[in-house]
Amino acid sequence: MASVLFEYQPFFKGPTGMTYRARTCGSEMEDGRWQGWVEFLPPKGGRVLLSPRETIQPNRTDLTYWASRLTPVYLEGALVRALDRHGAKPLFDSMSHTGGRDESTRG
Repeated sequence: MASVLFEYQPFFKGPTGMTYRARTCGSEMEDGRWQGWVEFLPPKGGRVLLSPRETIQPNRTDLTYWASRLTPVYLEGALVRALDRHGAKPLFDSMSHTGGRDESTRG
């Protein structure tokens, strides 16, 4: 089951002007490690955007620590990845795709 690990301020603005609240979520994997991703929620409701898996950590404590250290620049990149994943045009063409790589290889 997924858990919210950390919520961020301030709000982030996407390329269409839509504003999102960001939070990091995670869940335990079958092998006992924890995976984390970033969710972007429109403050007035609507579709929640999910980034691809952003990290795998050995336990929940390490995942929470990772989440607490994310910078605004990192979160902007995660928003680009989330928008791209959901079929929206990315903010920057140079960051538009994972190149067709399997998300499980990202770390």
